[in-house]
Amino acid sequence: QVHLVESGGGLVQPGGSLRLTCVISGEILRLADMGWYRQAPGKQREMVAHITSEGTRNYADSVKGRFTITQDYARGTVYLDMTSLNSEDTAVYYCNAGPSNWVLQFASWGQGTQVTVSS
Repeated sequence: QVHLVESGGGLVQPGGSLRLTCVISGEILRLADMGWYRQAPGKQREMVAHITSEGTRNYADSVKGRFTITQDYARGTVYLDMTSLNSEDTAVYYCNAGPSNWVLQFASWGQGTQVTVSS
């Protein structure tokens, strides 16, 4: 089982920015697709940003141009930089390893990190 630790969430005003961090083994990071997901109250969990082991990025339409996923192999870390946040971005954010379709159906989840966008 892959061990992941998410951090960086918090309360931010609309229009603000946050950086989320996911720590994972560097060796796994080199081999696996990685993604950030979120689940808002009363809604299904959804993929927010995804990066393949080859570096191909994919984003949910709702965050394109605002969120950026990057990874640091040396630190074994995946980041999600979020800008121009709005209330629709309020959710618990999770990271996970693997193809996004598989992750959403079969993966187990950590505690995530809460992001709240509110004035």
